[in-house]
Amino acid sequence: MSEWNDKVKRLLKSELVRKGISNSDLVNLLEQIGIEETKSSIDSKISRGTFSASFFLQCLTAIGCEKIEIEEYESQLSIVAEPHTEYKSKN
Repeated sequence: MSEWNDKVKRLLKSELVRKGISNSDLVNLLEQIGIEETKSSIDSKISRGTFSASFFLQCLTAIGCEKIEIEEYESQLSIVAEPHTEYKSKN
């Protein structure tokens, strides 16, 4: 998976988790804005990380996400991925 696909996948998943929305819930929320998706199609798109910008915006709109801070998201990832603990080597 490309680095960009992985980033957008994690960004969407983190917004869903932040709002407490499951993929099943997302099906219903998308339906309310006129978008027909099945749970299995959503599961597949998100797990692959290969979905259109339209699908991404539809999901964000459906879950009520009005703003995304990509820089903030990136810094949170680096904090998790790169602990700042210093290790002492044995002599």
